[in-house]
Amino acid sequence: MTEQQPKISLRDVHKRFGQKVVLNGVDLDVGVGESVVIIGGSGTGKSVTLKCILGLLTPEQGSVEVDGQPVIGMSARDREETNKKFGMLFQGGALFDSLPVWENVAFGLLAEKRCTRHEAKDIAIQKLAQVGLPAEVGDLSPSELSGGMQKRVGLARAIATDPEIIFFDEPTTGLDPIMADVINELIKKCVRELGATALSITHDMASARKIAHRIAMLYDGKIIWQGTPDEIDNSGNPFVEQFIHGRAEGPITMAVRK
Repeated sequence: MTEQQPKISLRDVHKRFGQKVVLNGVDLDVGVGESVVIIGGSGTGKSVTLKCILGLLTPEQGSVEVDGQPVIGMSARDREETNKKFGMLFQGGALFDSLPVWENVAFGLLAEKRCTRHEAKDIAIQKLAQVGLPAEVGDLSPSELSGGMQKRVGLARAIATDPEIIFFDEPTTGLDPIMADVINELIKKCVRELGATALSITHDMASARKIAHRIAMLYDGKIIWQGTPDEIDNSGNPFVEQFIHGRAEGPITMAVRK
């Protein structure tokens, strides 16, 4: 990380649902142009962390800043302006079946009236090309696409507005290993070409190793370790060791049994 102000900063973030504590003091910085991947098991709060940054959930305690600006309690107008910096690749693709592919890609551009429909379609075709899809795919419906192609369309939509920050929610879920690697390579390429900051959540270690500058592990509501992909194999942290090797026995299992 550089010494400049982080693009995203979380300090002592807490979030609970009823009696269930999900986030219990999350501290995390994401530097400008950095790709950070949060790893952790199902139900550890990875998605909740993203939603707190996006403003979909409000933490009970702590601070969330984007470009040094506190976003908790922001006015609706300021929140809207902040969200224009974001692009998002959703876990399930989240494409609109009622719209052709090009309109899915250009959805944000059209919704915010950033350009005409003709211009939006041209941009959509350009973005589809960036993720390796030919122009004719733009006129198909999402239901005509394979899972891997739908993921590519989702990525094209995520980069359509040239966002400063891109969130990736389990980007390789449901894909075979080869297609997963293709998506990982495309994510690296698109983030690099845009000069964007990236924050991803995944439990796919192959994906984490490929797309991350830095990996952070979330467990028991806190970031318990962070470091580079090269450092993770020698983390010295038994929770990290168990997770990355997929072992049934270890401290994480013990915590579940309590």
